[in-house]
Amino acid sequence: METTDFSQPQRQSSKGIIIIFAFNAVTFFKKFFVLFIAFGISIMKSKSIGNVTPTMMVLAFIAVLLIILVIAILKFLNFKFHLSKDDFHLATGIINKDNTIIPKSKIQNVYIKQNFLQQVIDVVSVKIETAGDKKSEIEISALDKPTALLLKKELFHKSTVDNTQIEDIEEKNIFFKVTPKRLLLEGLSENHFKSFLIIFAFVFGLYSEFEQYLETLRVEDHIADFVRLDEDTFFNLLVTNVVIIIAVVFISFLFSVVKTFIINFNLEVVEHQKTIEINKGLFNKVSLSLTPSRIQNLVITTNRVKQYFNLHSLSVKQAMVNAKQQKNFKIVALEKEQLNYLTNKLLKNYNNDGETAKPRPYFMRISAMKMLFFLVVINGFLLGLFGMELLWMNILFVPLAILYVYYAYKKAYYRVSDDFVTIGSGVIDTTTNILEIHKIQAVKLKQTIFQKRIYITSLVIYTASKSVKIPYINEKEAFKIYNFLLYKVESQDRDWM
Repeated sequence: METTDFSQPQRQSSKGIIIIFAFNAVTFFKKFFVLFIAFGISIMKSKSIGNVTPTMMVLAFIAVLLIILVIAILKFLNFKFHLSKDDFHLATGIINKDNTIIPKSKIQNVYIKQNFLQQVIDVVSVKIETAGDKKSEIEISALDKPTALLLKKELFHKSTVDNTQIEDIEEKNIFFKVTPKRLLLEGLSENHFKSFLIIFAFVFGLYSEFEQYLETLRVEDHIADFVRLDEDTFFNLLVTNVVIIIAVVFISFLFSVVKTFIINFNLEVVEHQKTIEINKGLFNKVSLSLTPSRIQNLVITTNRVKQYFNLHSLSVKQAMVNAKQQKNFKIVALEKEQLNYLTNKLLKNYNNDGETAKPRPYFMRISAMKMLFFLVVINGFLLGLFGMELLWMNILFVPLAILYVYYAYKKAYYRVSDDFVTIGSGVIDTTTNILEIHKIQAVKLKQTIFQKRIYITSLVIYTASKSVKIPYINEKEAFKIYNFLLYKVESQDRDWM
């Protein structure tokens, strides 16, 4: 295997020009997408706008691409990096030159990613996260994979004490590899309500963007003519609604399955001596390392259907990781035994000690008020668009609202032991949040004036990655937990990361 001398300034692979150009082009056209569509439709209808002709538009488009290409070349030429004994050095900039120096000891994670274009031209990107804010991230967009792996190894080579991290990269064991069957079951058993909302938002967004253009095609008139054919009988109207509902449900199922396959394609969990590595993705391949000391929370998710198929998901929350990257720290389709093994590896000596308690029944009152507000909004929406015709759908909405309140309270619980806080929640899915007490950053009591009169309060626990809440518990119990957590955090001489 060839070695690279990272002590000398290095450029990316020359293929990086293609990656930088593509990224800048996509960013530019995303910003001006609506403007381009509007100009295109107007020119198609009137052949010109003022003195602007289609030919001039094409020439302007080519000029923009050339400018983006020149910028990409200059960015490539001015992007250089190298390693010293203890630091990572990066030089960037076209007009304003920036020199960044990152101590290796401050590097939190090194991720290897590969989007679809990078797969086509056979390069990967290396993303370096530091112990600063979310903007303190560096990405090298185009390296061949052996060079990227070697760079990752060198970045973790801090001292002889830390040599175990290098061994972790080399000595590995594939602990879990997902099968297509389990991925299919995972997709089919997802919370399809989320998929429905995503599809609805997408369709509504498209309609808003192209509303004026659709009016010129008289689409609404065609739909009205079709609907009038079925308005003679209530049966035909009912059949039409049932068909629409079935179609929406089918599309939601299909969307969930496809999304699950794309994100988790070829998912594998690689076990090193002290770390866990996640590799997955079809169009965007990622390789992520999980170090127990940097983990702030574990989130376990399942539901009744998943439990039947013995499917569990494990999400890992780490400090100072942006929301988009955080979504990649998720392992799906785990069996119960595999889940327990990973939980115990990532959280040393996790146990279910401590008394399990539930929120006060006030929790149900708040949930019922939320559902009442939701029903008022939905009915107002239906009345405004369809009049009285679709109010019969409350026959479905009201029982669902009641079930929501029931299951939200049934699944809510909390447990505090000497070293861990465990909080359960969920309605369709069952979610379990686990956090180590010594990694708590702050604890806060939240109480409204209405809750104060009946001695109810909520306890919010903050870590470096997220906050979790123990909702609506007795005031005395909340103060007891509050004082216990503060005592444990202040008395334990342990680093939070």
